[in-house]
Amino acid sequence: MAGTRVKRDASEFVPDSTELSRLREASRSCRGCDLYQDATQTVFGGGPKRAKVLMLGEQPGDREDREGEPFVGPAGKLLDRALVEAGIDRGEVYVTNAVKHFKFTRSERGKQRIHKKPSRGEIVACRPWLVAELNAVRPRLVVLLGATAASALMGPSFKVTEHRGTLVEAPEEFGGHPEQILSTVHPSSVLRAPDRDSAYAALVADLKAAPAML
Repeated sequence: MAGTRVKRDASEFVPDSTELSRLREASRSCRGCDLYQDATQTVFGGGPKRAKVLMLGEQPGDREDREGEPFVGPAGKLLDRALVEAGIDRGEVYVTNAVKHFKFTRSERGKQRIHKKPSRGEIVACRPWLVAELNAVRPRLVVLLGATAASALMGPSFKVTEHRGTLVEAPEEFGGHPEQILSTVHPSSVLRAPDRDSAYAALVADLKAAPAML
């Protein structure tokens, strides 16, 4: 029909494969939404093929966009420290984001790139990559870091504030991988918190629910 807007997503760019190397390579050419136009590159997930835990964030930040790897900036460093304190082996964790391109606005002088939250349409458009990663890694547990991650995996009605720090059953659509979901805040919110120490302690407390099921 004339004037009807065609819905786009990443489906046509995702290969029928469970090889992470092949998925990563294919993701570099993704045009499933318009975010690729301004981002430096696709930032795919990283970690072991058969990780027990998959950590899901929102989107790459400025440093991740430049380096091409997830969680290498300040929030990633804080997450690494929290994982150690929570008793989670970082070597058994796969990290990725709901949206694979950096979305940002420019500061008034145009020098600084400021994070901008992805839209629901952009989250949905990128979801085929997340499903492909889950099929490839087959984690026992997915940890949702913040509201965007929760919306991407569980739908917009899932509220982190209602479930944070508790294990819930994963949707049946994933066929048992993951078995359970754990939600908490994104580490970047800890960096922005007025009382960073208490926010960090709460993040670690949430993550401590993970070793119990692993």
